[in-house]
Amino acid sequence: MKLFHCSHCGSVVFFDSFLCVHCSSPLAFVPETLDVVALAPVDEDEDLWEVRRPSPDSAGASPAPQSAAGDGGNDAGGAPAVRYRLCGNRKAYNACNFTVACDTAGNTAAASTEGAAGDDGEPAAPLCVSCQQTRILPDLSDPNNQRRWTDIEQAKRRLYYSLAMLGLEHIEGETGPVFEFLADVPGEPPVLTGHANGVITLNVAEADDDERARRRLALGEPYRTLLGHLRHESGHYFWDVLVLRGGHLPAFREVFGDERLDYKEALEAHYARAPHTGWQDQFVSAYATAHPWEDWAETWAHYLHMIDLLETAESYRTELSVPGPHDAPRYTMVNPFATPVPDFDAMLTAWVPLTLLLNSLNRSLGQLDAYPFALSAGAQDKLRFVHALVHGQLVPSPLEEPEAAQEEPAVAPEGTAAPGVLPATPATPATVAEGPATLPTPPTGPTITAHP
Repeated sequence: MKLFHCSHCGSVVFFDSFLCVHCSSPLAFVPETLDVVALAPVDEDEDLWEVRRPSPDSAGASPAPQSAAGDGGNDAGGAPAVRYRLCGNRKAYNACNFTVACDTAGNTAAASTEGAAGDDGEPAAPLCVSCQQTRILPDLSDPNNQRRWTDIEQAKRRLYYSLAMLGLEHIEGETGPVFEFLADVPGEPPVLTGHANGVITLNVAEADDDERARRRLALGEPYRTLLGHLRHESGHYFWDVLVLRGGHLPAFREVFGDERLDYKEALEAHYARAPHTGWQDQFVSAYATAHPWEDWAETWAHYLHMIDLLETAESYRTELSVPGPHDAPRYTMVNPFATPVPDFDAMLTAWVPLTLLLNSLNRSLGQLDAYPFALSAGAQDKLRFVHALVHGQLVPSPLEEPEAAQEEPAVAPEGTAAPGVLPATPATPATVAEGPATLPTPPTGPTITAHP
C-alpha cells in the first residue's frame, strides 16, 4: 500500500494510523477519497470532525482531499466544510480508523447508522463502510476475542482498500461480500474458514500467531496470514460476481479448467495425494491444484498480493537492479493503479526483482522468505487473466443456463478428523452486527468452500 501524509503537517503517516506522531492530529481514513487525513473536532463532544487545514509551517503538507476547516466550520472559500463521524468501532473499541461521511448537520446516510448499541444503552454509533460488512462477531466480552477481531478487521480494511482501488468495493446489483467472524465453542463443530453464497466466514483463532503457524505447518503451507485468508475467500465471492454472472465462464475454463468437476471428490483426491509435487509449472500453490475454484481463488489472492506490494514499492520511488557478472538492468516499480492501466507484463518485470530484494532483506534479519513463491509461465497466464478481467479487458460471453450447484462439504487433510461444515447459525455466544439485509443468490457456483 502507498504511503500517506498528514494533511496538516505533511509528515509520513500510514493506512492504519490513528494519530500523527509529529503534530498530534487525530488521523482517519476517508473511504470516499481513499486518503488518510488529519481531523479537528467541530464540537466539544467530538462527535463531528472536519479536515484540518495545512499548517503554515509545513510546506510539505499534502492538500486535504476534502474542504479543510478545523477552526470555524467553513472552508477557505466560505462554503460549509465536509464533516465526518468516526466509525462506531473506533469510539467503542479503538478498533477502526475509517470515517463515516455526513452532511453539515451531522446526519449520516441511513446505511451507516446500524451499529450495535453501546453497553451504556446509548444510541448506536454509525459504522464505516468496512465495518458494516461484518455481520457476526465473536463474543467481545472475551478480551482475547476482542484482540482477534481487531486484528481481523485491520486486515479486512486492507482488503477493502485494494478492492476500492480496483473499483470493486461495490458492484451495482450486488450486496456482498459480508463477513462472519466466529470462535470455536466447546462441544460444537469447529468453525471453518470459507465462503458460501456471498458470506465469508473466518475462525478468529487464525488471528493467533501460534495457532496460525501450527496450521500452516500441519498443512505444509509456505504462507498463511489473515490478509491472505481474506483475499483468498474474497476470490470465491468475485468468481460468482465477475466470472459467473459477468459472463466469463468460457474464458475461465480455457485458463483454469472446468469448474463442474465434482468439488467433493476433487478435494478428497487432493488431500489423499499429499505431499504434492509437480504443480509449479501451472499453479501458484499446491492447494490451487485441488479444483478450478481453488486455483482461481489462490490466483486471485496472489494478484492482490502483487498489486499491494507493487504500490508500496512505487510509493517509495523504488528502483533496483540485480547485480550480476554483466551490466545489470535498472528496474523501476510500476504503480498498478495508474491511469492508463499498466500492462501486466510491465508489472511482472518489476515484480520479479522486487520479490528477490524482499526475500533477501528478510533473510538478512533471520526471517523466512516473505514471498515464498516462484511464478511459472502457467501461473503468470492465470494472473494475466485476473488482471484483464478486473480491468474490463475481456469480452463477456452469453451467460449459460445455470446448473445445479454442487454440495461442497469441507474435507480435512488425510490423518485428521473431518470437521463439520460451516454452522448455519452463529456459534454462541456471539454478537450480531447489522449488515446488508440481503445476499446475492448466484445462479450456480460454490455452495460452500471451507478450509481447515
